[in-house]
Amino acid sequence: MAHDHHHQHKHDSAPGHGHDSAPGHGHDSAPGHDHDHDHEHMDWAEMAPLLEAQAELYTPLYRQAMTWLAREVTEPGLVVDVGSGPGVVSCLFADTFPGARVVAVDGAGPLLERARARAARLGVGDRFGTLAGDLPGVLGELEYPADLLWASQSLHHLGDQRAALTALAGHLAPGGTLAVLEGGLPGRFLPRDLGIGRPGLQARMHAVEEDFFAEMRASLPGTVAVTEDWPALLTSAGLEHSGTRSFLLDLPAPVSDEARAYVVSSLSRMRDRVGDGLDAGDRATLDRLLDPGDEASVHRRQDVFVLVAHTVYTARRPS
Repeated sequence: MAHDHHHQHKHDSAPGHGHDSAPGHGHDSAPGHDHDHDHEHMDWAEMAPLLEAQAELYTPLYRQAMTWLAREVTEPGLVVDVGSGPGVVSCLFADTFPGARVVAVDGAGPLLERARARAARLGVGDRFGTLAGDLPGVLGELEYPADLLWASQSLHHLGDQRAALTALAGHLAPGGTLAVLEGGLPGRFLPRDLGIGRPGLQARMHAVEEDFFAEMRASLPGTVAVTEDWPALLTSAGLEHSGTRSFLLDLPAPVSDEARAYVVSSLSRMRDRVGDGLDAGDRATLDRLLDPGDEASVHRRQDVFVLVAHTVYTARRPS
């Protein structure tokens, strides 16, 4: 099945891709558009444990999505995770579909090494492959068409999303399904009124993130502006839209240590990315939230939570 290529490519695929990225996909994950966008300068080996931890935190959301997908896709022979990151979600697919071969596709070699190790550790290595290279072209190295292609927050890192969908559709077997995770709702971690600073900080941060995301899209090679109507885009790729559903990750306060660490890392990345777009008061509040020594910080406060929704769109290739 897919062979492993150890040459490294820059990559556009990601964990939930969005501003900050969230687990699983895209490489980094979190609110909104989930994503760190400076892929070429990423040290993926260093980032891998963080990405893995985030994807594991989102496992309840992914399991809900897979239960839903399993009603549409029965006994697939080949499942391809497009923009797999370290393979947490790829391995969940191997568990959901015990008769399937699963191929994790990503541009970052160190992440695929983690994916292979995880598959071996979980006892599914004999039906697990990886493919390294740029999307969507690297999919041409698959040995046969897929029954299920899963693209989680990877498409928005490709300049021409419509062309990318058409390319993905071409790698589906007749009757096969393409599942695209894009959009949803940005992650919320904090109450509207924090007791420090001006209420509504996260909403203002998300507004700045939207501008950041638009700039990221505009800077991609060959970028094409397109209305993000995913059912229409899937239809234009020659597929038949078959479903849309959103899935919730709801981790109420008080959160686990793992969820708290995720909130800290997400807000830290947002501070790095969009801090300059906030006013001085909001920057000061955010710095307090990230200061481990401050009683009001997310390291210590008991009202931290994680609430996020991801939307999945499915479409079938006509038989």
